[in-house]
Amino acid sequence: MYNDIFRRLRDAIISKRPDKWRTNSCFLLQNNAPAHRSVLVKEFLAQNNVKTLEHVTYSPQLAPADLYPFLRLKSALKGRRFCVVTDINK
Repeated sequence: MYNDIFRRLRDAIISKRPDKWRTNSCFLLQNNAPAHRSVLVKEFLAQNNVKTLEHVTYSPQLAPADLYPFLRLKSALKGRRFCVVTDINK
């Protein structure tokens, strides 16, 4: 099933960007979902010479859901200076 999606993607790239396909200058970025890591998918990509970019493994420091709240916190603290760590907790 997932290979069918790749076939349609491949066909769309060949029809819309033949120069990119011909020069093999396309990259595919996938996350680490089990469907993306399956042997069938890897074989299909290898047979069609599709370059894949490795997605970074999950890290709590890089969680996208955390970025939005941190932006709000940063904007609330913008322009404030703290001399010592204890001043931050107040």
